Amino acid sequence: MTAKRKTHSAQFKAKIALAAIKGDRTINDLAGEFQVHPTMIHAWKKLLLDASEEIFATGRKGPAAPVEDHQTELYEQIGRLKMELEWLKKKSARLG
Repeated sequence: MTAKRKTHSAQFKAKIALAAIKGDRTINDLAGEFQVHPTMIHAWKKLLLDASEEIFATGRKGPAAPVEDHQTELYEQIGRLKMELEWLKKKSARLG
């Protein structure tokens, strides 16, 4: 039987990568504490350092995805409300 591969959240990876960048504990200490392989910590640390250059180069304060997700959610809600309104108009026309 094969072992199922663990998937870690982006928040978890960022937390460990930041702890590795701080340097107050060794990579092996972090690996033991969070139960991940040291190679993964090195990869996450490198990815964080590489991505930080892009963040500062663009001058953005944060990801734009939450705004887009919220906007998409609002458009879906508008669509549902329009459908409900049309249904109610149709039903009320039959009654009156």
